Amino acid sequence: MDNSTELSAFLFNKSEYTLSLFNHFISEYQKLAPITIHPAKTMIGIANSHRRIAWITQFGKNFIHVVFPFKQEYRDNLCFQKIAQVPGDAHQFNHHLRIYNVEDVNEEVLKFMLMAYEQ
Repeated sequence: MDNSTELSAFLFNKSEYTLSLFNHFISEYQKLAPITIHPAKTMIGIANSHRRIAWITQFGKNFIHVVFPFKQEYRDNLCFQKIAQVPGDAHQFNHHLRIYNVEDVNEEVLKFMLMAYEQ
């Protein structure tokens, strides 16, 4: 199964609203930098040329949930609902973002998206 078929299968039966949030998020990321999309059984990975830089882990009826892995905590922000160190990994802090509206992909979020791409 190729990536587009896997992506279609993953997105099947998602709400039109949630799909619009997903498409907007991916479109905004593509404006920042070249990314690739890697659908898996339970999530969609977003990668730069050498590693995964974010995961879309949940599609709700009215939101998407995105996780960015950073090497340190970025507590001084208004966008992440949770920051958690990965157990057993002193150098990975997952930053959880929930997008409810296209406006949620704002200047602050774009900054973190680019940081994830560049690290």
